[in-house]
Amino acid sequence: MSGLDSVELWIAGRYLRHRRTSRFVSLITLIATAGVAVGVTALIIVTGVMSGLQSDLRQKILIANPHIRLMTYGEGLRLDDWRRVRQVALRDPDVVAAAPFVLSQGILTAGHDYAEGAAVIGMAPDTGSRAVTDIARTFLTGDLRFATHAPDVDGGLIIGRRLADRLSAFPGTIVTLVSPGSSYNRALGTFVPRFFRFEVTGTFETGMYEYDNSYVIMPVSVAQRFAGLDTAMSGVELRVKDPWTADKVARRLEERLGFPYRALDWQTQNSGLFSALKLEKLAMSVILLLIVLVAAFNIVSTLTMSVTDRTKEIGILRAMGMTAGQVRAIFVAQGMVVGVVGTAIGACFGIAVSIGLNHYRLIPLNPAIYFIDHLPVQLNPRDLAVTVLASLLIAAVATMYPARQAAALLPVEAIRHE
Repeated sequence: MSGLDSVELWIAGRYLRHRRTSRFVSLITLIATAGVAVGVTALIIVTGVMSGLQSDLRQKILIANPHIRLMTYGEGLRLDDWRRVRQVALRDPDVVAAAPFVLSQGILTAGHDYAEGAAVIGMAPDTGSRAVTDIARTFLTGDLRFATHAPDVDGGLIIGRRLADRLSAFPGTIVTLVSPGSSYNRALGTFVPRFFRFEVTGTFETGMYEYDNSYVIMPVSVAQRFAGLDTAMSGVELRVKDPWTADKVARRLEERLGFPYRALDWQTQNSGLFSALKLEKLAMSVILLLIVLVAAFNIVSTLTMSVTDRTKEIGILRAMGMTAGQVRAIFVAQGMVVGVVGTAIGACFGIAVSIGLNHYRLIPLNPAIYFIDHLPVQLNPRDLAVTVLASLLIAAVATMYPARQAAALLPVEAIRHE
């Protein structure tokens, strides 16, 4: 830094410090700095909350939801040649695991007057690192062996914790599950529902309200009988290397398999939810950016008052040989100090509050409404960088007008100013 630059910065710093005749200007400077800090803090916290919601929901959705489901069109929505489809999928370089699944629904009761609708998932035994989903890691009790101890049952069942609490169906309890695959009774002239008796062999808790509240898991072979699929499956579920490329892999597999096969990726299945979160994040960021803009108006008023208060001093500096560009640099530096200090304080405070909110879970939520039990906060480096750069850019733009007004003052008129 040259000596001239040091002089300009020294004068800018001197102008920021109040003197007996300009304490009001100093107060406005503090208010402008606080305004920038508040705006940056709010932006960091809100963007962190929105990023946290997206990340937390994505993780919870992918606990029981595969990256891709390969299914078929048709009356029965059944995949008879699932073995061939699975082999075709595994030949794709981005697919790391594939397994058949059965997806159905039923009515569950534990022998009380109360019955509950349940989403039935038939899963193949866990394959460790090649598992398609991570739901087995959320089991509180039991495992994918579905080992039963009671006689005369159709198999074991692992159910969500909230569903278990509501039905009082804990490990060892015998429950009845009514299948939608009813059979037609010619003697009665109507469809007769089929009843299956299961022993609850475990419970799971994913933290995702929808899963814990209504999902039940059974062996895939039992689920085939329950859904009336015989040897067919509902489809084949896949895990890919990068979840964010699941849509591209799905389209590629769909083209490779052709009609009547279809591929549903996890983003498409939950597109409405994530689109709403992205739109809300954008809207909140734009609204909160107005706080920084208000602070920028304070910077303009502060510098304008500083120029008016120091008009004679500016004239003396110009008479001593300081150029218009150097005078402009003094007031730009003065405004940028406000912007930099305010942004730094806001960034530090926003990061600290975000970490505290996430670590101590200070804001609980109703999982029945929000799918999660607390407000998650995730600090995204890109969002932090955009917030800081936007704040500094607004502060820099705010200095342009008053700095140009100061540089335009003529030395003689400025010295004679009263």
